[in-house]
Amino acid sequence: MPSQPLTIGDFSVLPISMPPSPSYPKPTTHQLYVRRNTPKIPTPNDSRSLFITNVPIDSTEAHFRALFASLVGAGRFESITFEPENRKDAAHRLSSSSNPSSLLDAAVPVSSTRLLQAHSASNNNKKRKASELETNSDETLNSILLPQTWTRNLHPSGSSATVLLADSNSVTQVLKAISKLSTSKSKTIPPTWPASLPSVKPLGISLIKSHNRLRYPSPHKLQQSVDAFSAFFAAKEKEANEIAKRLRSLPDEDGFVTVTRGGGRNAPASKTEAEEAKKKMLEKAERKKEELAVANFYRFQLREKKKEEQGELLKRFDEDRKKLEAMREKRGKFVPES
Repeated sequence: MPSQPLTIGDFSVLPISMPPSPSYPKPTTHQLYVRRNTPKIPTPNDSRSLFITNVPIDSTEAHFRALFASLVGAGRFESITFEPENRKDAAHRLSSSSNPSSLLDAAVPVSSTRLLQAHSASNNNKKRKASELETNSDETLNSILLPQTWTRNLHPSGSSATVLLADSNSVTQVLKAISKLSTSKSKTIPPTWPASLPSVKPLGISLIKSHNRLRYPSPHKLQQSVDAFSAFFAAKEKEANEIAKRLRSLPDEDGFVTVTRGGGRNAPASKTEAEEAKKKMLEKAERKKEELAVANFYRFQLREKKKEEQGELLKRFDEDRKKLEAMREKRGKFVPES
């Protein structure tokens, strides 16, 4: 095995032997770059985490579990979190969303959502337990969403991941094992990337076939999804209308009564919207006050400027008057012919 660099910057280089595949029937070496996880915002698990970049595009948690077991033995690896390509891509991966209620709220009219949020924020003592709400949101989301069309996700080339190990000692042992593999004097065989695992769906033609099959869900599943969404939408709208009726004659903490629209589908103006309008008015008044303060500070300069302009006008007026008198004297008195 040719010599490999020990480190590149803060990263330790971990060579991995990639087995041959039908698309590339030759073994090759892939390099992972590993370092301790030091995010900008610290977390309690940083001491037992590793940051890895240049992960293989077909990586899964099962692959890395087998890889770390070959490095430091079983029981050290706990979990892995793959970083999405960007935030927009993460938002579109519905199956991996950590907040399913936000996806459901996106399907409700904005006015109804604001009213429900404002009402729930002002009635914390009447809210249900967060665990119950989260469970209901998960069940509703699963009944609304269609099945995934891909049985396995691929990662962009050069993407990164965060590995969570059992303890901080495991992090040290992994880095030491990588250092031994990277030395030129070491004859240790690099770990081999698992070609196939029982818990991982296959790639290639099998992946394409399954994708083509999942693209066309059954009419029964489509009808269930539409019915679940319609029921959820109607329930949210009904809840917003009931809250609006209660708020019509109920003053808020400042003594104001919420102005509502009766008999319509649109939800009334919520307390949040009223606070935003009040904030804009205060900002506008503050800007006007600052402008007046600046004007008053330079008022003496404005007076001097006006005096100069008036003096300039009087001077030009006198000059024009003298020119007219000179023209009249030069022309003389007009005498009509008899």
